[in-house]
Amino acid sequence: MPNATAAVRSWCAGRATLPSHDGKLEGGLVLSGHTDVVPVDGQDWDTDPFKVHEANGRLFGRGVADMKGFIAVGLSLVPEFMRMKRKRPVHFALSFDEEIGCAGAPYMIEELRARGVKLDGCVVGEPSGMKVVVAHKGINMFRCRVHGKAAHSSLTDRGCNAIEHAASLICKIREIAESHKRQGPYDKAYDVPYTTLSTNQIQGGIAVNTIPELCEFTYEFRNLPGMNADALQEQIEAYIRQDLVPAMQAEHAAAGVEVSSSSRAPGLSAEEAAEITRLVRALTDDQETRKVAYGTEAGLFQSLGVPTVICGPGHIEQAHKANEFIDIEQLEECERFLRKMVATL
Repeated sequence: MPNATAAVRSWCAGRATLPSHDGKLEGGLVLSGHTDVVPVDGQDWDTDPFKVHEANGRLFGRGVADMKGFIAVGLSLVPEFMRMKRKRPVHFALSFDEEIGCAGAPYMIEELRARGVKLDGCVVGEPSGMKVVVAHKGINMFRCRVHGKAAHSSLTDRGCNAIEHAASLICKIREIAESHKRQGPYDKAYDVPYTTLSTNQIQGGIAVNTIPELCEFTYEFRNLPGMNADALQEQIEAYIRQDLVPAMQAEHAAAGVEVSSSSRAPGLSAEEAAEITRLVRALTDDQETRKVAYGTEAGLFQSLGVPTVICGPGHIEQAHKANEFIDIEQLEECERFLRKMVATL
């Protein structure tokens, strides 16, 4: 059986395991959090964002709500967890690059899938006010490069305007977005109860008197769980193949469009009958159905077959802002919750 100094075992990138009292590593509870934070550039902070400042019953600093409070509480309890005579292990899953579209956790998920690891349940400690969140939308982010042909702007028939053709595609994405807003499907448990699409960055052109050869933009959609994200993306790519590229190549034979996926993460739809869902509901005395529009890594664990719910200290309204804060009372509530939950093992 592992001794105390060897108890925290590195399992794979981003994971550490506290074995059961008899040394078992399989099964058990996953506590998941991301270690990265968003930038503070351009934000007006009253204190150093990278030094925790305590005032009026709150802790201020970048990431204290999202979701370093949860990680800190969990790690601070490791010595106590190790003294418990647990029949099942506790796994810490601490990821990187979550803030750029859950880019880091898939490496860990694929490693676990390749190893055939079986886990009993996962709690993702995103800020939920220590309330239970059972569902969130999927995240799908794409980069698009539209290639035209440069020419002097007085000679429009000799060029292929990449910005104008990119605008046609952006309008198509907006059209699809409007159809979901008008026709659904809907899930009224979400604050935005339908699948959304939006174009969020764009750049192109070199001068006011030059037909642009290149236009680049990013778009994303956030689909309701259960909706086929690949089918939605195929709508966009079908328009590119069947309408946009032929129109462009009628102006310039070498014109074209490239689309690449920059990040994708599935939605979450927790099973109410799962042991982890029932346990977290019982420990928090929370039976309300909550679903959120923002994405997390919870859907990735569920895709591995691990029953997963979201429950963590702090509130998403404080995340990513200047003077981000978390109430100390929330951290204390999280400490009591984690202590009781691990004790059930």
